[in-house]
Amino acid sequence: MKEPIIVGVTGASGAIYAVRLLETLCAAGRDVHLSISPSGRDVLRHELKLDVDLNNFDTSRLRLSGESTDTTLHYYHHQDFMAPMASGSFLTAGMVICPCSGSTLSSVATGAASNLIQRAAEVQLKERRKLILVPRETPLSLAHIDNMRRVTEAGAVVLPASPGFYHDARSIDDLVDFVVARICDQLGVEHALTKRWGER
Repeated sequence: MKEPIIVGVTGASGAIYAVRLLETLCAAGRDVHLSISPSGRDVLRHELKLDVDLNNFDTSRLRLSGESTDTTLHYYHHQDFMAPMASGSFLTAGMVICPCSGSTLSSVATGAASNLIQRAAEVQLKERRKLILVPRETPLSLAHIDNMRRVTEAGAVVLPASPGFYHDARSIDDLVDFVVARICDQLGVEHALTKRWGER
């Protein structure tokens, strides 16, 4: 049994990356533990027209395609500090914050956890487990750059939502898949989302 993967969705633009990542992880048969911040909910609504009730969240509202019958998508409220992911005793295969807002990046960099997503990230760092942050802010301020340096020094991977164009991209979906593929590579999750450099 493979250990679960934590996904946090926060208030940066790029909700499409989060939903595609959840689809890919579920299709790969991975258990996913999900938490969404209030700003993350707002971006899901604005960008994808998905209405999410954080207090009574039905995961089927995400309309994930390709979900495996062997996988489970667990949801936890962003203020539920009794959730398994809030403790280092809960073993995971890694955590992704996608998209990662500037304020979430700042909280992770300074160890100032005020919600479950930030606390779970703090746990990943202290337990020396994989933590992937997917910022989409542009341009970057000096504070953003300094916080990225801090989290990198602490052991996190900063993976900006910056798609490549060398894989014969023909659609927005292709560009989204490029970023999600890089996230999955970091997690060791097999996928066939994009061609790799040198593949025909």
